[in-house]
Amino acid sequence: MKQKVIIVGGVAGGATAAARLRRISEDAEVIMVERGEHISFANCGLPYYIGETIKDRSKLLVQTVEGMSERFKLGIRNLSEVMSINPVAKTVSIKNLQTGEVYDETYDKLLLSPGAKPIVPPIPGLNENETLFTLRNIPDTDKIKNYVDQQNPQKAVVVGGGFIGIEMAENLVDRGMEVTLVEMANQIMAPIDFEMASILHNHLKDKGVNLILEKAVQSFADKGKKVILSDGTEFTTDMTIFSIGVRPENELAKNAGLELGERGGIVVNEYLQTSNHDIYAVGDAIEVVDYINGQKAMIPLAGPANRQGRIAANNMMGKQEKYQGTLGTSIAKVFDFTVAATGNNEKTLKRLGVPYEVVHIHPNSHAGYYPGAAPIALKLVFDQVTGKIFGAQAVGMDGADKRIDVIATAIKGGLTVEDLTNLELSYAPPFSSAKDPVNMAGYVATNLLDGELAHVQWHEIDQIVSEGGVLIDVREPVEREFGYIDGSINIPLNELRDRLEELPKDKTIHVSCQVGLRGYLATRILKNHGFNVKNVDGGWKTYSGVFGSNIKQAFDTNDRGEVESEPKVEENMTEIKVAKVVDVAGLTCPMPIIKLKKGIDSVESGQVIELQATDKGALNDLPAWANNAGHTILNTENEGSLIKFWVQKN
Repeated sequence: MKQKVIIVGGVAGGATAAARLRRISEDAEVIMVERGEHISFANCGLPYYIGETIKDRSKLLVQTVEGMSERFKLGIRNLSEVMSINPVAKTVSIKNLQTGEVYDETYDKLLLSPGAKPIVPPIPGLNENETLFTLRNIPDTDKIKNYVDQQNPQKAVVVGGGFIGIEMAENLVDRGMEVTLVEMANQIMAPIDFEMASILHNHLKDKGVNLILEKAVQSFADKGKKVILSDGTEFTTDMTIFSIGVRPENELAKNAGLELGERGGIVVNEYLQTSNHDIYAVGDAIEVVDYINGQKAMIPLAGPANRQGRIAANNMMGKQEKYQGTLGTSIAKVFDFTVAATGNNEKTLKRLGVPYEVVHIHPNSHAGYYPGAAPIALKLVFDQVTGKIFGAQAVGMDGADKRIDVIATAIKGGLTVEDLTNLELSYAPPFSSAKDPVNMAGYVATNLLDGELAHVQWHEIDQIVSEGGVLIDVREPVEREFGYIDGSINIPLNELRDRLEELPKDKTIHVSCQVGLRGYLATRILKNHGFNVKNVDGGWKTYSGVFGSNIKQAFDTNDRGEVESEPKVEENMTEIKVAKVVDVAGLTCPMPIIKLKKGIDSVESGQVIELQATDKGALNDLPAWANNAGHTILNTENEGSLIKFWVQKN
């Protein structure tokens, strides 16, 4: 029997389903109804068109009405809106938005793919705001870009630190604007945990973004030109982008009597059928099952929407294919950094009361001796008994995407952290290391499971030390000039065996290093000598990414603790005569700092060294160190993943 299928909404889920239906059957009558002008566009690329990274608007249009109609023999009715559904009669009421005509259309199967709309809360002054924008579709994009092109705004406020908010902040900076990003939570990018987001917080500030956390927009004044925050702070802006999240477009489903979830998502079963089994739903409007924890969730991502569209089409044509749930694998560009995540984070597992363990590592993206290697901050979350992988997060200038994709695949394959150690991944110096970062994360996690390693986290060590715990820092003394955990005792790793008598055997010894590796080696030495020992996971790099460096206390501060004398940095020097180039690109700790110190010691007072590095994290406190030592940073410059500093010796 010939099937008649009506699809409500295009873009990812709807357009994918329409094409799949035609591939399955040449006989099915497929009608796609789309409220907007465009049926299939690259919504993830919209911010980059505004920022002019993508210059050709037509490239955003994945399929045109004419092209898709002709290729797939579809009845596409754009600029038309489904006004209501009659599930009993199996009809929909459709309004032609150009002519105003309203008519009924019958269906055998109905697919809802209405998407989600931006949340805009009822803030005082909102309706009078003449320069407020949201970003969902091509018309929204055109409005924003036309305003930027024609009005040449100098200041912009972005409200919300999720994917769209971060991408818009970057692209508005690229357009030459002074950007303030306001986020009500204590971090941006909800899929990752706080210490990982802290890396991005610092990077946004480095790029000139005024980042305001834990405050909300309370009201607007002066037709949107003035923004008032929840703490009373006021500032001016030429435009505001609202990107605080989305809510499902569920009005059609609700009015048709279909079941909705607690957060308004359309409830579907594993075959993507709604509470009416002739009506299917996909995309951002539906409630999905979290693949890791089995709980209901709203996870609006393009990849799952496309997959759901294909599965729904299969099932509408008689198959019985199950949607396995959404893992939530995601990625974003944040200026020079990539941030990626998969599975559940710590916040989610804590909320659900699920026991877990985590490890942090900071390997290079590829072999350090090959140019362009950059560090990756990689976090693995797993079951502390079985080794089941719950999730992972990565932040870095290179290679974060590859590692998260591998771990996402491992999760879907049911692999454990021990299995990660046995993965045979492609290796050549330009692309990876013989021990890939995924392997390394597996090694550390397996050491924990096997009892070979015990550790504490970045947020625990301060309290441990304040309560009398012993913490030794096994880095070289020169590294501590760039910061250390207060209360730590410096015993370099190579001296540890000769200084064991300095350590009490009746207390747990905690060990810290730069990234955790030397700390692990120290724990093995101490454990083999009868000590009870725990490593600080992720070392100083993870800890200082959140808390910063204590060497900043050498600066003059006011009664609010604010720095009043900034490090000496003289930018835009027209001509710098370099006495020595110190190349530490791709080197792992402690070599960048040791080579920097040797380079400074090898030149005369007043001479300049050019420092070339890829691990900015190891040199985050270079300005403070230079200030304390009396040196002057003449200039800094970024060339891809390579960072250059010109330092004049005092």
